[in-house]
Amino acid sequence: MKPILLAAALIALAPAAEQVPPASANYLRAHEKFLASDLLEGRGTPSRGLDIAAQYIASEFEKYGLKPAVGDSYFQETTYTSRRQGVEGKVRNVIGVLTGSDPKLKDTYVLVTAHYDHLGMRKKENPEPGEDLIFNGANDDGSGTAGVMECARILSQMKTKPKRSIVFMCFWGEEEGLRGSAYYGKNPVFPLAATTAQINLEQIGRSDSDEGVKKAGFNITGATFTDLPQMIAKAAATVGVKYIEDPQHSDAYFMASDNGALALVGVPAHTISVAYGYPDYHRVGDHWDKLDYPNFAVVVRAAATAAYAVADSTAEPKWNAANPKAKRYAEARAKGGG
Repeated sequence: MKPILLAAALIALAPAAEQVPPASANYLRAHEKFLASDLLEGRGTPSRGLDIAAQYIASEFEKYGLKPAVGDSYFQETTYTSRRQGVEGKVRNVIGVLTGSDPKLKDTYVLVTAHYDHLGMRKKENPEPGEDLIFNGANDDGSGTAGVMECARILSQMKTKPKRSIVFMCFWGEEEGLRGSAYYGKNPVFPLAATTAQINLEQIGRSDSDEGVKKAGFNITGATFTDLPQMIAKAAATVGVKYIEDPQHSDAYFMASDNGALALVGVPAHTISVAYGYPDYHRVGDHWDKLDYPNFAVVVRAAATAAYAVADSTAEPKWNAANPKAKRYAEARAKGGG
């Protein structure tokens, strides 16, 4: 049997004794109405709106009983100067931990991530009265951020904790070029060699894609780079959500979101999205009321089920050494994860 198939066969597909509970469309809507509100002014990096979003995410992590990851803080903090606006300020990756149950494997980690920044506000000297100048970023990537928080909520409710620890993390600066995730890759809170996998959530809230309506399914970037996508797909299927193959876009988008920064330091890492193109992408019309919350909740439950399955397995995802596109990432892993 080929190594990639053997690893997939060894993986636990979903929690055996206890099923991951459904995600709540109401909770997701509430998160989106706040994160994508005009109050946060598009969550630019850095900005007051980004700071407010970070505090909100941290408060939710604390509410769910996640442990702070940086001493007694949920923030991995640094200073950054925006390439877009030339503004300098403090920025924060927000990180909470659900500790695993196995005495040894609890010191290994599965990351569930998204970016919580967006494009901020459009600069215009003489705007029209009532003109919308705020890039609210509801789907990109308020949806991923809300999804991370909802995964944290439902997984923290489970009586049976997974063997490995699950790290819930929201990055700053993806829109600046994967800056927050790259910062984490260079300054990891948890050892990269002990980081089993990253499941990144990006644009999972809308079902009205450029290619038509997408329901109860998702794409995965770099689908043949590791065996992690097989694990995700099989776990999602147990809750009625299908993996949709998209060879045209899967490889091309692999480095387009925060999984790319972790892949470069060797972590098996992929991004889940409902589709790759949407109306209102990087436009001011990306508003919270355009999201499909029932479908959003279905996809989030699938992501949480996949995260649990990977974290509860004794097997680890592996880079596909037979795929030349995965070579650089496999080599980084072989060097110790980063």
